[in-house]
Formats: sequence, structure tokens, C-alpha cells
Amino acid sequence: MASLPPTLDFAKTEEEICSKWSTESTFKTQDALGVERGDKEYTFYDGPPFATGLPHYGHILAGTIKDVVTRYAVMTGRRVIRRAGWDCHGLPVEYEIDQKLGITHRDQVLEMGVDKYNETCRGIVTRYTKEWERTVTRLGRWVDFENDYKTMDPTFMESVWWVFKELFNKDLVYQGYKVMPFSTACGTPLSNFEAGLNYKDVSDPAVVVSFPVVGMEGVSFVAWTTTPWTLPSNIALCVHPTMEYIQILDKKADKRYILSKSRLGQLFPIMNNKKKWKPKMADELYAIEETFVGSDLVGKKYQPMFDYFVNDEDAGEYFRILSDTYVTDDAGTGIVHQAPAFGEDDYRVCLAHGVIQKGKDLPCPVDSNGMFTEMVPEVKGLHVKKADDTLIALIKEKGRMVHKDQLQHSYPFCWRSDTPLIYKAVPSWFVKVEEIRDKIVENNKKTYWVPNQVKEGRFHSWLTDARDWAVSRNRFWGTPIPIWCSESMDEVVCIGSVDELAELSGVRVTDLHKDVVDEITIPSKKNPGTVLRRVDEVFDCWFESGSMPYAQKHYPFENKESFEDGFPADFIAEGLDQTRGWFYTLMVLSTALFDKPAFKNLIVNGLVLAGDGKKMSKRLKNYPDPNLVIDKYGADALRMYLINSPVVRAESLKFQEPGVLGVVKEVFLPLYNAFRFFSQNLERLEANTGTKFVPSKDKVSAATNPTDVWISAATQGLIKFVHEEMTAYRLYTVMPALVSFVTQLTNWYVRLNRDRLKGLEGGESESEAGLQVMYDVLLDVTILMAPFTPFITEYFYQHLRKLQPSYADAANGGGSSNPVMPGKSDSVHFLTLPAYDDGRLNADAVEAMEALQVIVESGRYVREKRNISLRTPVKCVTVILRNPSANVIESLNGPLKGYILSELNAWDLVIVPKEEEHEWVTLSLTPNFNLLGRKLGKKMKDFKTHVTSMSHADAVACLENGGLDFEGLAISAKDELVSKLAFSKEGEHWESTSTPEGDVVVAVDCTQDEAILSAGRSRELINAIQQLRKAAGLDLSDAVEVFFEESAGINVVESAVSNNTNLFEAKFQGAIPVPKKFAPSWSVVLRSDSADIGGSKVEVSICRPAVAGRCGLSDEVGYFLSTLEPSNLDGSALSITVDGKDISLSQGEDFWVNTVAKLRATKAISWLE
Repeated sequence: MASLPPTLDFAKTEEEICSKWSTESTFKTQDALGVERGDKEYTFYDGPPFATGLPHYGHILAGTIKDVVTRYAVMTGRRVIRRAGWDCHGLPVEYEIDQKLGITHRDQVLEMGVDKYNETCRGIVTRYTKEWERTVTRLGRWVDFENDYKTMDPTFMESVWWVFKELFNKDLVYQGYKVMPFSTACGTPLSNFEAGLNYKDVSDPAVVVSFPVVGMEGVSFVAWTTTPWTLPSNIALCVHPTMEYIQILDKKADKRYILSKSRLGQLFPIMNNKKKWKPKMADELYAIEETFVGSDLVGKKYQPMFDYFVNDEDAGEYFRILSDTYVTDDAGTGIVHQAPAFGEDDYRVCLAHGVIQKGKDLPCPVDSNGMFTEMVPEVKGLHVKKADDTLIALIKEKGRMVHKDQLQHSYPFCWRSDTPLIYKAVPSWFVKVEEIRDKIVENNKKTYWVPNQVKEGRFHSWLTDARDWAVSRNRFWGTPIPIWCSESMDEVVCIGSVDELAELSGVRVTDLHKDVVDEITIPSKKNPGTVLRRVDEVFDCWFESGSMPYAQKHYPFENKESFEDGFPADFIAEGLDQTRGWFYTLMVLSTALFDKPAFKNLIVNGLVLAGDGKKMSKRLKNYPDPNLVIDKYGADALRMYLINSPVVRAESLKFQEPGVLGVVKEVFLPLYNAFRFFSQNLERLEANTGTKFVPSKDKVSAATNPTDVWISAATQGLIKFVHEEMTAYRLYTVMPALVSFVTQLTNWYVRLNRDRLKGLEGGESESEAGLQVMYDVLLDVTILMAPFTPFITEYFYQHLRKLQPSYADAANGGGSSNPVMPGKSDSVHFLTLPAYDDGRLNADAVEAMEALQVIVESGRYVREKRNISLRTPVKCVTVILRNPSANVIESLNGPLKGYILSELNAWDLVIVPKEEEHEWVTLSLTPNFNLLGRKLGKKMKDFKTHVTSMSHADAVACLENGGLDFEGLAISAKDELVSKLAFSKEGEHWESTSTPEGDVVVAVDCTQDEAILSAGRSRELINAIQQLRKAAGLDLSDAVEVFFEESAGINVVESAVSNNTNLFEAKFQGAIPVPKKFAPSWSVVLRSDSADIGGSKVEVSICRPAVAGRCGLSDEVGYFLSTLEPSNLDGSALSITVDGKDISLSQGEDFWVNTVAKLRATKAISWLE
């Protein structure tokens, strides 16, 4: 393996890998290998985004989820076609063009020419596709942009026609006049699910107005509305047939009103204040003069608010009281004003009572842009929302204003233009969703959602209340609705293909847009000599995206077999907002066409919000640019941050840039450092043994070191877990497991085995055993993480593969051929994810290591409580475990004991046997209040006193018996009692802690004597030497000599070294630190610095290894010795000539291989033996 740099620029490395993938066509090769193998297709539908804007974090999140799942599918033996798609039609494009060209009215488009308008739209739909491709590719997502599809492609549009004709032939299409959510900014109706996409809290005027009753002098009906602009269109009032109504005298206003008895608070707001209102106050406010039920009022006439429609042809039916049960008494006055052009219920009720007639025009003084027409001259040309104030003033002038207020409420806004919607009656083409609603609900039950509560909750509720779907839009840039009809609509033809249109019209087209097909007529068969013309509307773009499964493949005109084999799709994923959007339209159309769901598995992600919890806004600039974040931290870090968050459980995520940095610091840096540590020790092993390292599964399986067995078992457990969870599409459980494992590998395995892997414990044989295990783990985890973090795993793999014998087979194209295998294959993404080895799963090893980690972490906490540095040893660590298994006891007292002593820098470890635990701890019991509260009721206080006063022995007996009886009630120890151990040994020298669960107690003997302090100073010196080595840029294998210099009269360091020579000799390859006065004059200092050792300042130096000479040698001989390389000395005598005289020098008498050897031989330092 090539040497790795001390630090890795993750973002720059990813860019290099991107370039490599592009140059080597890695994505295409991965797909080609699957085709060659005949891998079964895994069908994935990617909802087409609009390319009129740049990708944001919502796109990046959904794209990452899609990439992870599809990469996983490919690496588990499936082939996935991943085509990029673009939503090209509809409001997003038209709205932008209207803004650009200053278009505010439909007539302006007609004047410009639909062909020119559509061409302008066509010109911007792919404006940002290159930016999308750049960002998506840089994110590491593999998508085929070369073979993309666009909803404006003639093939796509033709399949949309086919879909609609299929629905038409099944009698699931009709034309109706319906009140619908209407975007005045876009001049088109929206579907109900579109109207639900963008609700906002707003303040609107809320007025109570009067309608004088004809024939009842001085008496008026009163109605409440939050849309004063609809009052000019009022033609009826509606009451509930069985609700109680009253006629009152308003004593202060001296006026008589009729309203619901339960809604008096609308006229007298003080009645709604429970603290201030007293029933006796009613006499001061009003008097009830008469009582009715709603049906008594039906048919009564009233004076209209305005006279704009009093001369209509059907005005004789206007301005009367109607009844319907939709009227409620939870708001308003119990009397609802009816403007059938602007209310769905208004339209239905007026139609049912004969106030309006089907097919006839409605009283509607508002145009398609929400402007009042000349029918209401006082507000002509004003937008309805801006006309409220003027109309309110007119109502006041007429003396009809009873009460005015402001109402804070949630109101629907256009999802594209972000302007308030109105409800408006428009002619539309509908799909009969209500007719197939039960089938849609049943098909939804056949799907699997993550999280399931979205399917069972929000989506199910939406489906069960689904209304007929208005699929037409009165716009221009879209797929034209393929209906040709006579002027009277008595002859209607629905076209389902280009061929059918050519056959019936004699005209073959290559473009299906409105400006082309509107010129085509079809000869009438019913009335020869006349022609059928296409209806004006185009499809809602949601109909197109819902048709995407069929249209992207030009089904059924092409790819019929491959589509049908792969339908329903195996997987889709989008955001929570698509429950009323794409998920819904997919389900409606697939049910209507095939009575099947469109997909089998679905991941719903939540919303990515700005850090302050608000919606991300370009205007507010309240979030960092995604490209800058990727350039700074890398795409892998962003990917892991997003999918290791609540957002993959359909919850919201407040995006925090420090969170991305946290992934780099807490996951990637430790992982890279562990990888580099492995690489360095591999090089050292090969250099020291002269043998090339060859990975061996047999050696890994034969490992006996307990940490080797554990990390291997943990790896296999991770592999098993990832496969189980990814099969269930639970990314939210997989990512935490991967992150946790990285911590186990870097913070535990590498740290526990650092000296062993360096060859400092157990020699090179133990080093190789550990490196074999570490290689095996790194390779498995690298491959396993590839779908999640594709860049860093590719980087690791390119280094790891070179150690495999099959690496030689990569030459001459072998690396991009089947069969794939680690080493030979050119990319980690060509490989198959590892399957877990059941024989290497080892629950005992994992259990024992979990106990070790609890003990070590608790022991460190105890040290912190007493402010004892880890460099200072402690005499003894005592551990009390609640009901440990025999395996744990055996492991902690046996092979794991040394690791615990090393980690806690302790001289002894005692695991207290069960029969002695009462000498160290007390077991206490408390009630589980959550479970016992209802069961015990008032007895809880006595029971708490009973169990908390138990002795240790009684508490132990209670647990061993499985519980206790209390006043005739059986109390379970397992669920209804909480048990905890607490340290009870007396003595100031003890410091202890217990785990939150109360099942482990760790106590440390904190006695500090001279031996302890001396060992601590040695650790401090070792740390100082290590820091110098690091600052000098030395590798693990680089030998040095160490010298120290203390102030006169101080021997703190020398005392520490003298008592721990074996420790230094083992740590630094024999280089025991010695006083600087013994250093040869020719020693070369590599690094020197002052260190604080045991409270004293000491000068510590690391020097290049140098030969040491006896005292009294001439300068010439000293110069000669300074030129010698110690590692080349073999014990032979040396000869030199000085001033013509031959001098013989003997090793061991005249010179030594280093200063420590000289001092030992000459006994110059008594403590060196």
C-alpha cells in the first residue's frame, strides 16, 4: 500500500474520484456488468423535478435516499435503470415566463401567439439541467443524464394521451362545472391536493352583515363571512334545517336580527369570555322576541346587499333562504351567505334548490386573474383581495354593517406563485376518483411505507376523502387534452395516439403541443360537412407526473414487455409534501388503469428547514449554499448528515452546517486515521519481516485474541443488521449502526491494540494477526458502506485492493469484467455487498466487550471525579456487576483483564463475586410509577415506603423470586420494579459511580503513594516524547535517542525513569531516556522542548541515533564515530589512521551502538543494569 498523507482533504479527494469515475465510465460499467450477468431488474421511479430552478437541500436529501437504496440494490445482485427525468410543463414554467414578459392576462398570450409563447417556455425548461447534473454528480448520485426523459417529449406526451383515453374509455372522465381552488396569479384552477400544499396563517377581515327580511319590517337576517369580496355575488342565504334560530332585539343598536341561538356570541363578543360573562348581563344586551327552527325560515325573501344581479334572467329564484346540513354553529351566525361562483357548498346547495341551473352561467363578476369586471363598477379592475376595504366601506354606507373584526386563520396559497387562492367555479375535465376511491384505498394497503404512520395516517385519510380530480388547466404550455368535439358537445372523440389522430384527421404530427394540434380538425361522422375541434384545455402537470411510469418508457407503444415485467415499481422516494401530490396521482392512475398500486415500497422524507426552524428562503438567505457545503466538507459528509437524522423518518430537520462538520470530525477523520494507522503498520511489518502481507481469511478465522474475535463478530453482526434493515428500507436504523461501528473500530479496537499492532506487544506474529483482522474488517466495512458514502469507500478500496492476489488480474480490462471480486474489480461499486458469516457471529465476545466498555468508561468518569490524570496509575479498580453471565466473568478475569488495566492505568482489577457483593454495594428497589400508578392507586405511597426500606438481602431475594406480594397484589420484579446498585464501602480513598441503569458499579482505590506518583510521571514523560516525535514528523519505525535535562538539585524525571526502565524500553525500542550530560557531542537534535513533568520543568530532546564513544577519545576519533550509522555495526573492531598512526577501536570498549549501551557497560548510572 502506498503511504497515506497525514491529513486528507475529503472534498478535494472526492473531486478526484468524480473525475476518475467520469474518465473510466464507472457508472456505465457497473450497469453493463449487471446486464452481462443477467441481473434481475429492480424498478425505480424517479419523480421528475422542474429544471427551472437549482437543486436545494430537499432535492439533495431525496436524491441521496434514492441513491443509497438503488446502489444497495445493485450491490445485492439487481440491475437498476436510473434515468434522469425533467418536469417541463405547467405553472412553474408559465409563471416564470409571465413574470419575464409582464403578462397578466390570458388575452395577452393570445395576442402574442400561442406558438411564440410556447417556444419561449421551451427555451427555459432545460436552463439549469447542466447545473443539476453537476450538483447531482458531485453529490455522488449515479443517474443517467444522457438518456433522460422530458415531459415535453412527443413520446412522453403520446403516452399521456394513451393514459387519458384509457380512463375515457372506462367512463372515468367527465366535464363539469365545479368550484375549485383557483390561482389568480396563474389564471388557472388547481386540484384539491395542490391547494393543500401551501397553507399559511393570515389575517383577513371578518364581517357580520345584515339582510333585511322582506315582509318583516325592521328585522334582518345576519350572516358572517371572511371574504367580503364575495358579497356582490350573494344570491341566497342558507340555514341548518333543525338548528334553533331566534329573533332578538339588540338593545344598544335598537335593531332586530335573526341568527342561531347558539351563536349570540358572534354579535356580543363578551359572551365568549367565560371570566367576564354573567347570564344576568343578557338583559342589558338583548331580548329574545321569537324562536324558529331553520326549516321555518326556508323560502323567506330578503333584500339583496347589492343590486348587480337583480335583473338576471333567473333572479326570481335569487335572494331567498335555503337549508342544508353543512351549516354548523361552531362559527359565524348559523346563517351562511351563498355565492355559488365562489364556494363549493354554495354551488351545490344553490343547484339543489333551483337557485341556479346546470349549464347556465353563474353570477360571477371576477375574471380569471381575480380582477373585478365592469359588473361591479365600484371595484372594477381591482384584485378581489384588494377590493375588501372598498366593499366594506360601501356596506357601511348602506347601513348593513353589523360587526367588523380581523380573523387569524390558516389559508391556502398557490404552491407556485405564493399568492392567496380563491375558490371559483370553472368548467373543467375531471377524473372520477370518487368512483374508484375504495379500490385506491385497497391498493394503498398493498404498499409498504417508511415510516408506516404516513401511509396509515395522512395518506390514508387523504384517500378516504378523495374527490374527483380536475385534470385540466386553462393554460398553454402543457400536454393538450386529446378531446375533439362538436360545438354542441353532442359528438366527442378522445384520441389516444399520434396514429389515431393521423387516421381520423389525415394529419401526422411530430409535436403534440397546443399550438400544433389546435390547428387540426377531425371531420364529423354525425354531421358530415362539419368538423370537430380540440377542447381548449391542457393537462395539469400532476397528471403528467402521475403518468410517468408509462410515459417514460413510451408505453404501450414501446417497451411493453419490460414495463409490464417491472410494474409496480420496487421503490420510490420523495418528500412528505408528495402525499397529496405525486404519491397520490401515481396511485389514482395505476388503480384506474390496472387496479394495482404504482409502487411496492416507498420512503417518505421530512422537510429540511433552515437552522431557525423556518422554511429555507433564497430571499432571506437563511441557509448555506449546498455547493459551498459540499466544496467545504465533501459530499459524503453531507449525505451522512442528512440520512443519519430524523428527516428520513418523515420528521423535520433544522439544517445546521456544524452538523456536517461534525460528521467529518467524528466519523471520517477517526476512520481515516485508523486506516492510515493500519497502512503504516503494514509497511512496518513488511519492512521488518521482509515478507509481503497477503490477506488470509483462514488467519482471521483462526484469531484467538479476544478483541480480534470481538471486532470480527461485531463486523458480521453489522453486515447482518444492514441487510435486514435495508431490506425493510429503514435507513434511519442503518446509519446510526454504521456510525456506532466506526466508533467501535476506531475508539476501541485500534486503541486497545495500538502497541500490539505496532509490534510492541507479542512481536511481529501478534502484529500480523491483528493486521489480518483489521484488513478483513476494513474491507468488509468499506464495501458495506459504499452505497451510503460512495467516495471515501472508493478511496479506501483503491488502497486495500492492491493487497489482494487478484489485483494482478485487473490489468488489460480485467478490472471492468465479470466475475467481480475484491482486488481485481476497478471500483468498490462493482462488488457485491458481503454476506454475514454465521460462524463468526459471537454473542459471548460481543457481550464481554460491552462489559469492558462500560467498566472503562465508568472508570474514566471516576478518575475525573477525583481529578486524577490517566497518566497517573491507580492501585485497584473494583467492579460489581448485577447478575453477570459466566462468560462475562471469565472474560473480565481472563483475556480482557489486561486491556482494562491498560485503559484505566490500574495495577489491579477485582470483579466482586456474587456472594461478596453485599460488602461493596446496596441493592435498592423503587416502584415503576408509570406501570404501577393505576394498579396501586392510593396504595402507591405505602408501597413505595415498603420497597425503598428493604435491606440489601431482601431486595436481592425479591428479584430472585421474580417479585413480591403486596396487600394481595402480585408485583413483578421484571417490569414493575426498578432496581439499582449503589456503592456502600466505607473509606475516603474510594471513589465510585454506577451506570444509569444501576446494574454496574465501578469503584477506584484512589490512594496516591510514591510508586503511583512515579509511574504517573513516567507516563507524562512518555507523552512528551510522543509529542516531540509527532512534531518532528517521525514514522512509527523511526528510532531515536532521548535525553533530558533537569534543573540543578532536582531529579524528579530521573527518579521516575529509574523506577520504570522496562516501561520506556518496551515503548521506545530500547531508547531509555537518560540525562543530557551523557549525550555524545555529535548527537543531532531532531526536536527539543520544555515539558512539565510532576510539577517540574524539564528539557526533553529526541536525537538521531548515534554511536557513543568512551571518554578521552581524540577529536579525530570522535569525528570518525559521528559518521557511523549505528544500525550498520556488527560487533567487529574498526581501524582508522590518525596522523599516520593506525588506531584500532573495539565495540564494547572504545565505542557502543548507543548511549544507553555505553552507560550500562560502564555502569555510569546505577539504575541502568
